[in-house]
Amino acid sequence: MNQLKKKLIKYGGHFDLDKKKEKVKELQQETEKLDFWNDKNNAEIIMKEMNDEKDVIDKIENIKNEIESNLELLQLLEQEEDQDMLTEVEKNINSIKQETAEMEDLTFLNGPYDKNNCILEIHPGAGGTESCDWASMLYRMYQRWCEKKNYKLTVLDYQAGDEAGIKSVAVLIKGLNAYGYLKNEKGVHRLVRLSPFDSNNRRHTSFASVEVTPDMDKDIDIEVNEKDLKIDVYHSSGAGGQSVNTTDSAVRITHIPTKIVVTCQNERSQIQNKEQALKVLKNKLMMIELEKKEEELNKIKGIQSNIDFGSQIRSYVMHPYSMVKDHRTNVETSNVSKVMDGDIDLFIESNLKRKI
Repeated sequence: MNQLKKKLIKYGGHFDLDKKKEKVKELQQETEKLDFWNDKNNAEIIMKEMNDEKDVIDKIENIKNEIESNLELLQLLEQEEDQDMLTEVEKNINSIKQETAEMEDLTFLNGPYDKNNCILEIHPGAGGTESCDWASMLYRMYQRWCEKKNYKLTVLDYQAGDEAGIKSVAVLIKGLNAYGYLKNEKGVHRLVRLSPFDSNNRRHTSFASVEVTPDMDKDIDIEVNEKDLKIDVYHSSGAGGQSVNTTDSAVRITHIPTKIVVTCQNERSQIQNKEQALKVLKNKLMMIELEKKEEELNKIKGIQSNIDFGSQIRSYVMHPYSMVKDHRTNVETSNVSKVMDGDIDLFIESNLKRKI
């Protein structure tokens, strides 16, 4: 009984509720200004930030109320034993621990763009149909993860494979902390399985890379010279009717100095696709600049930089045994099918904590 009470009393410390309430109050005052909606984009950013802070406050207060409610039940149990009530309290404790752990994860999302939406891209490695199929499997995995998180996924560009799978896909993922979570998926993902495309049923190893870029809320302070851009227009190739408007206005922009290629085909007009593609390009260029500055700062501090861009971060083994292992944290599970169905939080959370 005393052990249960001790577990429930240990809440707080990680979350400054008063500070968050003060922040909401400041944002609320901004919304009440007469000229608030004159700048629609800035107004929407402030409204989003205010609502996000309110959601966190609600979650914290709900957990606090649950704890206090169960403490009252424990006091009753001290006066009179009731096995049913005790079982209920123990069940509630497990629920509270889970909710608290989820809130604790938010304390690791303290990067400048962690709260932002993000653009996620998947590109198959060498290996033809086998790698294209693996890319489509990863795409499905992230779709399922977004569904579990109640995030909205919008296809920006989708290039189907010649025989199966995808040549590339780029999606915009909207939701609080989308970038903060998915930045941990950036890198090369490796698959080992018996190939369904091999008539001899041999084991194959396939690779696909995942790129994640924050979707900047505000205008990006970076200039792009038109002379550095190669812009191509082509026919859209929809994902079999899945989420993409099939039009004749798809745009591909190549940034010649960096060789970065950005495509967009989900909008209805060529102008809109070009604007979206330019925005994604600026996001990528901004992240390159930020990573350069971080590397320089780490060299000054004597810290070994470990960006891991393009490195193998995780292996998914389906044969001769079942295992998914993250090579950065050594976290692993034997339930491959569950992971491929979007259950990747254990890898994301372990990598977030590793960086603290």
